Parts: sequence; structure tokens; C-alpha cells
Amino acid sequence: MLLQSRRENISMTEAVGSALKELGLNVVEMVEETATLDGGDVLFTGREFFVGLSRRTNQRGAEILADTFKDYAVSMVPVLHNLHLKSFCSMAGPGLIAIGSSEPAQKALKIMQQMSDHRYDKLTLPDDVAANCVYLNLPDKGHVLLHSSPEQYPDSVKVFEKLKDHMLIPVSNCEKEKVDGALTCSSVLINKRTEI
Repeated sequence: MLLQSRRENISMTEAVGSALKELGLNVVEMVEETATLDGGDVLFTGREFFVGLSRRTNQRGAEILADTFKDYAVSMVPVLHNLHLKSFCSMAGPGLIAIGSSEPAQKALKIMQQMSDHRYDKLTLPDDVAANCVYLNLPDKGHVLLHSSPEQYPDSVKVFEKLKDHMLIPVSNCEKEKVDGALTCSSVLINKRTEI
């Protein structure tokens, strides 16, 4: 079941699936009608998955993710006051969770800490939306972090600037935010070398 506001065009879904298969990646399709799983609710830490249970992701969708990635723990986190789990958190580096400072964000972080066997460092940002960033570990650049621009969230950018071992790249996301789009919504990260 897909919500009408986010229903994906079948030809687009097929095109993405085809491109991923061409890269030699295994594509798993979730075909159960009652299961919903939105990428904005899936946080992979490199060690485990946290799945936000929200208006767009249900328990059955999280269970299918757990069945697909049996080598990783999958923990479910209620998301009550935001669109997605990644509306207020994301990975800002290995073992480093960027998290908003709102009460719902901090409650979700506490649940994540209680469910996990791993200990993560946290980077607390004054703006929940700014906590949605994109971390890359690039061979020639090292730690790279795409984050919100100072024009949008100046106080949060000051916090990012404390990450001295990261190459920081501010990205304006004003237009996408108007339709609840965050930086991770525009990203598909694939850890695979290919000849282009």
C-alpha cells in the first residue's frame, strides 16, 4: 500500500531497479500489499539498522527489511511527531549520529541507544531538519559531509564546523524542503566501483 502523495511511477521504479541490476546489485522487491517501508525511515549505521515506524513505514515493512538483511540487527523506533526518522537524524560519520535537539528527536535517540549493543557518538544540532545530512567516505577526500547551508540553518552549521576531520560541503535544500524533501531524499549511495 502506498500513500497517494508519494506513489512512485512504475516506470521510474523499473528504471531504478534496472540500473541497480546493471551494477550487479541484488534487488529485493517488497510485494506484500500490507507492508510499507520508506527510505526516509531507514537509518543504516554500518553496524545495524534503525527503522522508524511512521505514517509511511509500518512494522511489516521493517520485518521484511530484517528478513532481507539477516546479518544486521534491525530495531524499530516510533516516529510520532515527524514525517520520517531521518527528518531529525542521520549518520554524520562512522559511529557518529547527527541528531536534532527537539524533544521527539531526543526521545527517539534514547530509544535507539536502549535498543543497540553499539555505542555511538552524537552530534546534537539545534535544528532537527539540519540533522539530515549525507556522509561519504571518499578514497581521495576522506570524510565528506554534505549538510544544510548556513543561509538555512546558521546555528547548526556552526556545530558541523566543529568536525575538523571532515570536508564540509554546504548544500542549499530550500526548494525540496517546501515538499518535505531532505538531503538524503535526493541521494542514492552505492558502495561499488564501476567503469563509466
